[in-house]
Amino acid sequence: MNDVFDPRRPEVMADPYPIFGRLRTTNPVCWSPVLKGWLLTRYADVRAALHDPKLSADRITPFMDSLPPARRVALSGLERILTRWAVFVDPPVHTRLRGLMNKAFTPRAIERLRGRIGAIVDQLIDHIAPRGRMEMIADFAYPLPATVIAGMLGVPEEDIERFKGWSDDLAAFVGGAQATPQKYERACYGLAEMDTYFRAIVRERRNSAPKDDVIGGLVAAEEDGRVLSEDELVATAVLILFAGHETTANLIGNGMIALLRHPDELAKWQARPELAESAVEELLRYDSPAASVTRVAKETVTYGERRIAAGDRLFLMINAANRDAAVFMDPDRLDLERSDNRHIAFGYSAHYCIGAPLARLEGEIAFTRLLARLDDIELERQDLEWSDNLVLRGAKEIPLRFKAR
Repeated sequence: MNDVFDPRRPEVMADPYPIFGRLRTTNPVCWSPVLKGWLLTRYADVRAALHDPKLSADRITPFMDSLPPARRVALSGLERILTRWAVFVDPPVHTRLRGLMNKAFTPRAIERLRGRIGAIVDQLIDHIAPRGRMEMIADFAYPLPATVIAGMLGVPEEDIERFKGWSDDLAAFVGGAQATPQKYERACYGLAEMDTYFRAIVRERRNSAPKDDVIGGLVAAEEDGRVLSEDELVATAVLILFAGHETTANLIGNGMIALLRHPDELAKWQARPELAESAVEELLRYDSPAASVTRVAKETVTYGERRIAAGDRLFLMINAANRDAAVFMDPDRLDLERSDNRHIAFGYSAHYCIGAPLARLEGEIAFTRLLARLDDIELERQDLEWSDNLVLRGAKEIPLRFKAR
């Protein structure tokens, strides 16, 4: 039996859980010749690594340092922006960036979005319900979080279709795609477009009256007497746009697939809408849209009796950890009433996802209203194509048919 995790194989991307289960049992900290790094699959190891100060979140700088000079110049646009993303930096820079971003994602600010999210969900369902069919990602799962995040940032909602193309180009690089051709060139193009778009907005905001939106707040924000530079402002706006819709769209998509493959659980949720909170947590655990996290060893570390040298990459397999029987009873079973659900779908420690409360709220409202208004939901085909992405897990298209109530 082949126990090598190879994300280039479509069947592995479609269902990585059997190989994860075998690795957790037989080789939980193993060298991957495909990824050229260490694969961690046990919950205890992954959680500890997410909190380990001897591991760096900066995987962009080592990658750029490894390139020939001419190639590095060609990818300089990626380096300028991505090395300023909070997810790719360590303290003290991360602490400062995170402190400024936190001001836009307070619990009160997120709760104020509840009515707006509900209105967007209803509008999307009103549009698709009479058709009896939809492509889940394009018709619902993407436009919902993209519209929400556009409103938060203070950019025109009519631009969200442009954002989708740019984000898709960037996702292949950020997500460690293994089989996507020209992923570096595509990422450069998508990021250059987003850089131009947000740089114009940032410059306009700096020269105009303050606005009550995220970009306006970032322009005005100070931390210990320091404000964000223009590059940091642009990078942070791009990160919020990118992360603010990619994972939530896949939470909704992956969650719907899981429910349709477990019709008893779907029927339970339809009959008991009050399950929304625990149901979304279980969907996050069962097939998280954030499949893995990459770290780089700053010094020699040991995991699972394996000696990992300074400079080595570690792939912390979130979705493998969330199916660990040492932590979750009957982990391969979808249980919307699961208690003590200590999943790490949003990460852990300092880099815990800043948008987690927003994603949870969007998921709860989206599923509750979809299941209240649509009956007999079915996948039009079972052979779904999954994105070539090690970090961001999701199906490219989810064609559904249903009956509107």
